Amino acid sequence: MSIVKINVLTVPAEQREVLEKRFASRAGSVENSDGFEWFELLRPVEGTDQYLVYTRWRDEAAFQAWMEGPMKSAHQGGGDRPKPAASGSEVWSFEVVQQAAPKGA
Repeated sequence: MSIVKINVLTVPAEQREVLEKRFASRAGSVENSDGFEWFELLRPVEGTDQYLVYTRWRDEAAFQAWMEGPMKSAHQGGGDRPKPAASGSEVWSFEVVQQAAPKGA
């Protein structure tokens, strides 16, 4: 089954809009990657300043290929890059061992 990578981003309140706009403008940067299955940006609603960036991949090899290819080149650049909106980042990794969908889907 698939693997899930969750990037936990600590985002100060004054940077939330910046982060969300940057993710909105990144459309297509991961969707065409081999082995990519799903993406969600999850906004915290209470008790935390951590956003979750959820991605699901066919396997670890597909994720690593994206990390070393499109993601790496997208995050490299000159000195004119804007300051990160997040003040911290941590990646959690999971294997999907069970899943369910609504009946009829």
